[in-house]
Amino acid sequence: MGSTTRVPQAPATAPAAAPVTAPVTAPAPLRERARGALLGLAVGDALGAPAENLKPSEIRARWGRITGYVAEHPAGTDDTEYAIFSGLLLARYGSALTPAHVETAWHEHIAGRAEGPFRGAGFSERGTLENLRRGLAAPVSAQHRHAWSDGLAMRAAPFGVFAAGRPAEAARLAAIDGSVSHEGEGIHGGRAVAAGVAAAMAGAPPVAVVAAALAVVPDDSWTARSLRRATAAAHRGERAVRSAVVVAGYPWSDLAPEAVALAFGAYAAADGDFRDAVLTAVNMGRDADTTAAVAGALAGATQGVSAVPESWAAAIAPARGSCLPSMTGWHVLEVADLLVARCTRESGPATGRREGAARTGDQRRAGDQVRTGDQRQAGNRVRTEDRERSEDVVRLDTRARSETPAGSKTSPQTGTPARAWDRRRSEDAVRPDTRARSETPAGSKTSPQTGTPARARAAAWCDATAPSGTAARPGALGGRGPCPAPAARPLPVSRALAVGEGGVPS
Repeated sequence: MGSTTRVPQAPATAPAAAPVTAPVTAPAPLRERARGALLGLAVGDALGAPAENLKPSEIRARWGRITGYVAEHPAGTDDTEYAIFSGLLLARYGSALTPAHVETAWHEHIAGRAEGPFRGAGFSERGTLENLRRGLAAPVSAQHRHAWSDGLAMRAAPFGVFAAGRPAEAARLAAIDGSVSHEGEGIHGGRAVAAGVAAAMAGAPPVAVVAAALAVVPDDSWTARSLRRATAAAHRGERAVRSAVVVAGYPWSDLAPEAVALAFGAYAAADGDFRDAVLTAVNMGRDADTTAAVAGALAGATQGVSAVPESWAAAIAPARGSCLPSMTGWHVLEVADLLVARCTRESGPATGRREGAARTGDQRRAGDQVRTGDQRQAGNRVRTEDRERSEDVVRLDTRARSETPAGSKTSPQTGTPARAWDRRRSEDAVRPDTRARSETPAGSKTSPQTGTPARARAAAWCDATAPSGTAARPGALGGRGPCPAPAARPLPVSRALAVGEGGVPS
């Protein structure tokens, strides 16, 4: 049974979504999962906001175990508003999104406008805005001290909603969005979240959702290691998950590898159940609004919007613009519907753009796999050749040793018997010396460097270095006589005053 998505009018200050000229029918499960993902994000954000930067012991001392909203007026924070911003941008450009689109949107709707009370939100966003206002373009705009933060991960769920069932495409789009604000582990965290949501949107079980996230980040990255540790400890509960990944004593709780791992750990510990996943993330503290928002997006995509408790969903109102005034008035459910409409339109028979993009992505991935395979094969060939050369050297050396007479040694470079090697070197040294001697008058010696008679060179050197008024002896260096001693120099006045009779210091 299908349903028609409602396309709301965009506020004048928001990134305009691409217009829909005709009703777009989307599969009911897809729409329900999309709404569950983004509503789950907003609910997790609002639930976790009061516990942000707190330890579990501090949470228990203040509220006991959090089981619902503890704020008087629960509301989303920068996590929700930036997710709306990225979702609207994606709804406009779809799979054609580029870093230039993202950078332009940041300038038009964030950097070039008055800021809300949160002043642009976290450290990564502040650093990005400062760079953009200084005229730096992406990806240089992402070069600041907090490019590793979870600021991309918190807004990455819309990419998984749009690319439902295509984790690699979701990760690609998230990385494009993040190129303006993040680098390294910050990008890895966003890619993992986008891929996980995309897998959950297709009905994948939690274990497959985690696998999809791990598949789009480098195996040796901090993000991947944290994800593996968190999910491996999930069956032992939230305390084990927290102990597995939290960097104890580190003052900043917005580390992307830590926050993303805590969110996936909470989701895995709850086996995808929405309520348990979100509350587990909230009660672990640290960057609780982001970890609960990501866990909520994963679980909401897994179970659909019906899994979100009505009392929690009712508290989620349109964005207030506390962080991004340009997002004021947008509701996450409207953004979810826009993303589903865009996804359905791109996959329709009239355009075939989704299929084309998928084929292009498949071709690129196939090309990457071929290149990776070629690189691996080349590396294996190099290693094999190196090993074979080493074995050849060993065999050559062994054969040379076996052919060497008893009691002799071999040269390590060639395997030639050392005595023969030394004899050749001696003969090579004797030949030029013999030639030089044959060119030298009888009774004189030669310089080994030039063949010039040594006595003549010595006489010239002594003449050049002898003190004024002193006659150099012709045979000083070439003959048996010593080189003339240098003339005595007077002592400095300070030393002369300090020396008594007989040259003994007084």
